Order: sequence, then structure tokens, then C-alpha cells
Amino acid sequence: MLMVSPPNTDRTSQPPPPPAGTSKGAARIHRLVLVALQCIMGLGLAGALAEQQWLNALVVLAIMLLTLVPAALGRRLQVLDIPAEFEVLAVVFVFAALFLGEVRGYYARFWWWDIALHTTSGLLLGILGFLLVYVLNASERIDLHMRPRFVALFAFVFAVAVGALWEIFEFGMDRLFGTNMQKPMFDDPSGLTDTMWDLVVDTLGAAAISGLGWWFMHRQTRSFIHVWIRKFIARNPRLFRA
Repeated sequence: MLMVSPPNTDRTSQPPPPPAGTSKGAARIHRLVLVALQCIMGLGLAGALAEQQWLNALVVLAIMLLTLVPAALGRRLQVLDIPAEFEVLAVVFVFAALFLGEVRGYYARFWWWDIALHTTSGLLLGILGFLLVYVLNASERIDLHMRPRFVALFAFVFAVAVGALWEIFEFGMDRLFGTNMQKPMFDDPSGLTDTMWDLVVDTLGAAAISGLGWWFMHRQTRSFIHVWIRKFIARNPRLFRA
């Protein structure tokens, strides 16, 4: 049976860093995407202020600050160094979900918008689940060595669990503060249909990335998941010291 061995954590033999060109290129793309999205949201903020839509302006400003948080905290606190590719996906996801979805009304304008975002969240959370397994697998305080199928299962369960917790959060916000996060449909004003479809597509996205990760691990083939994880290990060696 194949085993997922912990990364090489010897202090004299740290994992090799990713190619400089690839890292710099991804970081440059991350900066360009972040600047472009900030400009778009800045125009939205200016429009909301011009029309005296104070609540919308406050929401847009909060979203702009939210998309800057990962980069700002990473530079100032140096807690974690996240691969630029994952940061780009996370920032674009927040932009699509909050600015386009909530502020610009894409959830109402496009019936598939919510489904696409929940599918994407399943993919991102699945990748995060794989990364979490590697961190646990390399910790000296936790004796954990998992086979590829169990790594994939953990990533799948992790993604679905977080998706379910988000649906509980939406339910609580709607009941306590009268929001419309569950997006009730015409045939089901209770929002149950929307919740179930969200969970279904979350599960499909998680299953897709977990199956893909298992396949690459089983075949011992490099993949984008492996590349991102190796980048994370190389940039955060203190998390993987034996």
C-alpha cells in the first residue's frame, strides 16, 4: 500500500523552494488581480457614495478591506506564507461572492451564480483539507501517517463539513437578523431547496478535488495540489520541524 510520508523536515535538508520564475510570476499575477479588483470595487464605492447609498458604500468598503487582509497580515505578522495561486483564487472568490453576488445582485440576476460559487468553495476547501493533512502529518506532536485514500477522504469530509457549517450560519443570520442569505425560491420560500442545492454542489466540488488528489497520489504524479503544498512547506519551514 502507498503511504503518505511526511515531508523531509530535517533542518539541514529543508524541502527545495519552488522555481523562482514561477513564484515571482504568480506573485505578480496576484498583485495585478488584486489591483484590478480594488479598482472595480472602488468605482462601485464611488457610485454608491454619489447616489447616497450609505449602506451599500459601507458594505463595498468592508469587502475591499477584506480582500486586502490576507496580504497585509502575511507581510506584517509573517504567520503563514500562502502560495500566491491560492491567494488569487481566495480573493476572486470573495469578490464574486460578496461584491458581485450580494452588492451587484448577481445571485438574483443569474440563477447559476450561487451554484457555481458553492461548487468552487468545495474545490478550494478540498485543497485546504489536503494542506491540513500535510501539516498534521509533519507535526512532531501528532503521530499521523495516512494512506492516499484516507487523505482524500479527510479532504472530502473537511470540505463538506465546512460547507454545512456555512449553511447553519446562513440559517442563523436569516432567523436572527432578517437577512436573505438562504435565497428563498418561488417554489420554496423557506429556503430549504436553496440550502440543499448548496450542500449538493459543495459535495460534488469536494468529491471532484478529493478524487483528483487521490488519483495523483496513487499514481505518484505531480499535480497543482502537490506543487502548492510544496510551496507552502518551503515557505513555512517552522511548521514542519521535527
